[in-house]
Amino acid sequence: MKNKAKYSCVTPLKKKGDPVVIVAVTQEIEAIINACRDNEIEVAALCDNETRKISKKIKGLETIHTPDLRKKFPKARLIVAYHNMQECVDQLSSMGYEEFYSPLELLESYDASKHQHKLSESYIKNKVSICIESHQTYFDENRIHLRSLDVVLTTKCSMKCESCCNLMQYFVAPKNTDDQILKAVSTLEENVDLISEYRIIGGEPLINRNWHIIVNNLVEQNNKRKLFIYTNGTIAPKEDVLKSFDGKNINFYITDYGDLSKNINKLEESLNKFNVNYIRRPAGNWVDCSTIRKHSRSPQDNATVFRECCAKQFYTLLSGKLFTCPFIANAFELKSIPNNRMDYVDLLENNNSKDLRNQISRLVKKENFFPGCDFCDGRPYDPTTAKVYDGKGLIVAGKQAPEPIKYNEI
Repeated sequence: MKNKAKYSCVTPLKKKGDPVVIVAVTQEIEAIINACRDNEIEVAALCDNETRKISKKIKGLETIHTPDLRKKFPKARLIVAYHNMQECVDQLSSMGYEEFYSPLELLESYDASKHQHKLSESYIKNKVSICIESHQTYFDENRIHLRSLDVVLTTKCSMKCESCCNLMQYFVAPKNTDDQILKAVSTLEENVDLISEYRIIGGEPLINRNWHIIVNNLVEQNNKRKLFIYTNGTIAPKEDVLKSFDGKNINFYITDYGDLSKNINKLEESLNKFNVNYIRRPAGNWVDCSTIRKHSRSPQDNATVFRECCAKQFYTLLSGKLFTCPFIANAFELKSIPNNRMDYVDLLENNNSKDLRNQISRLVKKENFFPGCDFCDGRPYDPTTAKVYDGKGLIVAGKQAPEPIKYNEI
């Protein structure tokens, strides 16, 4: 069913027919809705796999939980906003839908300056650009594209959430992990066609005293890179640090944990003062996926866990190695899973470029599962409908652990 979605959407969707529904409430969803209206395409509703996204209307449109879509729209023409188009096409095809479109044609001519968005104009332009690049990959199977790369600067965190999906709660002696980041990133970039965004993460990345130096070096190494710094609002950078970001495509994603994010307002004021793009979002609920244990699942069940995982393309760079997701990356760092070369690509080994590109391609285009998946409870979009999932479901984010959680080291 590869490439079942169509590129050309404006002409067919302007015509009368089945209702038009946009699939996935992404950060650039407002731009896609605006582009539809600019092109006289009437959108009936939105849909999303995550129940956390269905409570509020967006630009007057309701969001339907995807499993319930057929109850309201037995037939529909679907614009797939999600970056992994094939995943959406497969799911919705199994529900009986047959007509799929990419928003590429809509977004390639979209002018963000002519519209109002909840996000800043620069931030929405970045997200639209990333969406375009992701969907171009759908129509080019030979392309090696990473929608995002999580660059881990440290396993130290200013919080100790007992259910952190990045497993920070297990580190007894957390440390900075920035040795040879620039070399690893450069090597990776030389062996793929495109990395759309770099997400600077931890732990809490701002704990690493050199975080701003690393960020500036990443931009100076290639000024076309889009960087997003993920922070929990506990630390406010100094003014001279933010001044150094002037004119660079550096953005902040701030997760609001209420009273735990003790410097979030000061951080926001500083970002506004120096015109640094950012988005601030409440932590909300998490899908529980933080337990490390061997499940000894069948290959079929592990394949289902992988297929249903919402984080399987959160490519993570940690200690010079590329992983498919933060769980396997940090479980490996903790030595809580076996050292299996199928789980990662070592970017700092002496590899010839052709061999390294092939290794990266195998990891990025993996459609089955990784050995490390068997140690994860699963991280589905919606735990209530997951076929294979061993976690607790939706949980309150940010509950603190009094001390590092014990685990079995292999």
